[in-house]
Amino acid sequence: MAELLIAAERVVPAAALPRSVPAAALPRSVPNGSPSADLATIGPGHVLVRDGVIAAVGTGPPARRPDVRLDAGVLVPGFVDLQVNGYFGAEFEAVRPSEWRMVAARLPETGTTAFMPTFITAPVPQFASALRQAAPLASDQPGARVLGVHLEGPFISPLRAGAHRKEWMTDPAPGAISELLDAGRGILKIVTLAPELPGALDAITRLTEAGVLVSVGHTDALASQVAAAAGAGARMVTHLFNAQRPLHHREPGVPGQALSDARLTSGLIADFQHVAPEVCALAFAAARGRIFLVTDAAACAGMPPGTYRLGGEPIELPAGDGTPPVRASGTLAGSALRMDVAVANMVRAGAGLPRAVAAATRIPADLIGRPELGRIAPGALADLTWLGEDLRTRATWVAGELVYSR
Repeated sequence: MAELLIAAERVVPAAALPRSVPAAALPRSVPNGSPSADLATIGPGHVLVRDGVIAAVGTGPPARRPDVRLDAGVLVPGFVDLQVNGYFGAEFEAVRPSEWRMVAARLPETGTTAFMPTFITAPVPQFASALRQAAPLASDQPGARVLGVHLEGPFISPLRAGAHRKEWMTDPAPGAISELLDAGRGILKIVTLAPELPGALDAITRLTEAGVLVSVGHTDALASQVAAAAGAGARMVTHLFNAQRPLHHREPGVPGQALSDARLTSGLIADFQHVAPEVCALAFAAARGRIFLVTDAAACAGMPPGTYRLGGEPIELPAGDGTPPVRASGTLAGSALRMDVAVANMVRAGAGLPRAVAAATRIPADLIGRPELGRIAPGALADLTWLGEDLRTRATWVAGELVYSR
């Protein structure tokens, strides 16, 4: 039975998880007889991993010598990113097994241990083909876990196209929904759509009943239409504030409904370019526990300035740390954001480390129905990230195996 005991100067567990291992299997080294204690405050702690699963969590030093001692920084759950268009030069919409393996192997450099490859708007038959090609790639990847595929489009509004190609946008007709559900069996996990489109509410209901998480995004919907989408089963909002009808004091738009509707949890690109830091902080304050961080990373992420592709079309990554890529028109086209940087940014914006970490771990994991991810607690998968004092990733474990070390 493989065991790993990690002691850390600081631990942020993100959330407690009901114990799912028998008490007899837990070590006696955990102080105060509290192996499942939730570390509500940041402080010294230790984590026992057994066969890739967290067996126990305790405060203070362990009773025996740890296998790994982290004398600086903070140990957090591995990050969960639900919107990744590409990374390290690879675009996910082009389903190339070698590139998917490379990105999965390297994402732990950023602290990410689970991610959702995202395809932006394309014709429905092209999406269906890509889903079929992607299905075998969702398992047995080295490094970060592939959680499924997020389709961002094609059922979105040309009025809020962003970097998407308008000629490929279409209404969510029943036949199109059937084609995607059939092709995406077992791999299709999230669909972003505009709820004001003809047939959208029926599509939301049907997708939800099929186990697909529906997200409101790239939409000119009124607040009432967003509320109707939530009533039909939508539970997510894609990159809050971006590519959607804005907040107005007489018409709340998409952000107003998203922030005030307890049924909705919103992704946020916290690079401080897509959304100003003050507005990011406002979102965290207004929708406590319902904001999660995404990178919306494009193929240029982790790469030097230059020309890359998004949705098969060129984008340009300018020089400058944190500067997002753009289309030739100047439209923002995804980001070059790292998830550890997004967490650090939200700490700088005043969210506090525990809440910033939860927004990159537990909240997205819970949203997609994966409670075994995104927390340091007994029964959770041992996906862990060690952040240095600068909150940059220093080491990452997936299922208790060290997959990155700086």
